[in-house]
Amino acid sequence: MATINYYLDKADKKGLSPIHLRINCNSKQIKASTGSKVKVKDFDKDTQQVKATTDNSNEINHYLSYLKDRADELLNRSYKKAFTNKEIKEKLNDFIANYKEDHNVNIVREQLALYGNPFTFIDLFAGAGGFSEGLIQAEVNNKFFDFLVANDINENCELTHVVRYNHQLGLDAKFLCQDITEPDFLDNLLKKIGDKKVDVVCGGPPCQSFSLAGKRRKFDKKDDLFSHYLQVIKVLQPKYFVMENVKGILTKEGGKIKELILKDINSIVDIKEIPKLTSFIKSLKKTNKKDEFIIDCLIKRIEIEQYSEKKAEEAKEAFIKTVDSKFRLLTPKIVDYKTSKMDQRISTIRHGFNLLQRGKEWEVLKRKIIREKDHCNIDNDYFVEHFNDFISELAPEEIIKKIKEAFKRLNVPKKFFSDCNDILTALQIYTFGFDDTIQFLNKFCNKKQDKELVEIIEEIRLYKIEAPFVANASNYGVPQNRERVLFIGCRKDQKFISEIPATVTEDEKVTIFEALYDLDFVGNNDEARHYELVDISKQYNGTAKKMKSLLSKRTIEGVPNNKTGKTFSDWSKKGRLNGRFVNAKKPFYVRNTEDLENGIKEYNVLHNHKTSKQSETVIKRLDIILKEGNYRRAYDKLNKCGLSSNKRNYNVLQAEGQSPTVMTIPDDYIHYNTPRALTVREMARLQSFDDSFVFQGKRSTGGNNRKTEVPQYTLVGNAVPPLLARAVATEILKNIK
Repeated sequence: MATINYYLDKADKKGLSPIHLRINCNSKQIKASTGSKVKVKDFDKDTQQVKATTDNSNEINHYLSYLKDRADELLNRSYKKAFTNKEIKEKLNDFIANYKEDHNVNIVREQLALYGNPFTFIDLFAGAGGFSEGLIQAEVNNKFFDFLVANDINENCELTHVVRYNHQLGLDAKFLCQDITEPDFLDNLLKKIGDKKVDVVCGGPPCQSFSLAGKRRKFDKKDDLFSHYLQVIKVLQPKYFVMENVKGILTKEGGKIKELILKDINSIVDIKEIPKLTSFIKSLKKTNKKDEFIIDCLIKRIEIEQYSEKKAEEAKEAFIKTVDSKFRLLTPKIVDYKTSKMDQRISTIRHGFNLLQRGKEWEVLKRKIIREKDHCNIDNDYFVEHFNDFISELAPEEIIKKIKEAFKRLNVPKKFFSDCNDILTALQIYTFGFDDTIQFLNKFCNKKQDKELVEIIEEIRLYKIEAPFVANASNYGVPQNRERVLFIGCRKDQKFISEIPATVTEDEKVTIFEALYDLDFVGNNDEARHYELVDISKQYNGTAKKMKSLLSKRTIEGVPNNKTGKTFSDWSKKGRLNGRFVNAKKPFYVRNTEDLENGIKEYNVLHNHKTSKQSETVIKRLDIILKEGNYRRAYDKLNKCGLSSNKRNYNVLQAEGQSPTVMTIPDDYIHYNTPRALTVREMARLQSFDDSFVFQGKRSTGGNNRKTEVPQYTLVGNAVPPLLARAVATEILKNIK
């Protein structure tokens, strides 16, 4: 049994004594300098801790306890029973070196010294930062990306971002932890961006947020995130934007959602060109004198497109006031005084205008109701329909429908039909998108004007996009068959990008074995903080030759290259970051933001490689499924052994193939060689994250906590694979001007 303690060495000129770790085992002694110094009076020999009166005592004591625990784990709790002095020193010095490096004063950590001017990007719905990671890795002919701002609503996303990009890589990237639907989101985003231009926006609004107008009956927190994402694009007008989503978005609601997305993207206009269009519309009054009011409404609707959110709301209110004024002038002509004051139909029309004028206030209220509804888990119960009905009634389309019904029930004299129709048409225009407005405008144009309008619209559309692109991550060096849809918006002054070329062929794809074999040294309820040597010959015995044949030296992108390439696992250890980050600090883990502020960090060599504690029953169940190779084939055997499960599916990973889509629940997957679930690090490898990318905070969560918490497994499972993002970024850098 080894004994481990701390002692103080001789004091330096400042009166500070270095703290040394001392290990006694079998009459042998090992000493190591911890890198921390303290005054003799401030060190308590009995507790082996620095006294609370000392600066940074919490941080130093956490480090000393952590280092002592690692030494104890190595010597007294390890499956390995024999170590050389050199082995022990090497392993402990890894922890100590990382601590020392993190506490060295580094006056200048300039990452961009050898590079030209970068192109900038922001990452919305960033999660762990898969998109961000891919973009900062990319480099083409001295062109690269500078990271400005990331956004998400969860604190653990922010913590993971801050540790990776600010502390570890030394970037000045900001994080906005706020819901994109909140009224001041855009203002806060613009403050974070400052005076910099944004060249690229990336991000993927959750697929639940896509729905057709009039069919939004779910009303959860993800409702309508897509329109807010596009609002950011409208304001920032980047050179390119990339919107990522699940493949199912293409067939959702019979393909109508895809068409709606394309239509909305094509509706983003070049603000500078708006006056040209409004001048053209004004000219239509000459040939359409009876329709001057409607044409004026079309002009007002088009002008809204050029305004920021606050001014757009004011313009919408002004639009409704114009229509309301027309109705006020019409009222005494179609009903008597008493009816105008008491009649339910007239009141419905008037109050409808009031509701529409207060559109912004109702939107704020609607978001609060949805948030509270979500907080109280209102779904699949007697309450949900009434809540949804009420929220539906707040939509402008529903309000206008009731105004229309009220007009229908009024016995309006024939000579005023035209005025009533003008009011209803104006309200219809109010709900139009840009494309709907242009389509409606066609009815006022002759052939010559039609041609002129087409030319103006070609000029006014800001982004080119023809169709979404389906990208399989395995085509870009990721050991995972993860299909994602990419909507790539290209600003009209930039080269058009319609697809992302694959970096590997079908025969060159990275296998699961390549990605994970070197991590296969952990047992049940085990945590590894160092890499251990995996001997394939011993581990696989009769199949060792076959398993070794699965290993291939490659470029970062996955292309086989025996001369200068590395295996996928070696790239994961070395890291795929480009030369800007030679001064990056060693990775570390913290439990939460408070620990980060207090310096309570874990300086491991290997992070996030911890297995779950599984019962004997679970291990036997997984073992049977693993040996059968398939959950369905294992049904009968599991039933006979009394090991059946209510779980819908287990995915048995095949060493020689690619994994299915990595999700957020580790128990869905069985390791190809061992009856266990995957660790966070193994799932991160399947996503193509470098080992130096540490997922912070809680490892997992369950129950209702899944609605609000984003633990490590969720961060990994929801991420865009960095190598897929890298391929996207590379293609943009090849084309961007």
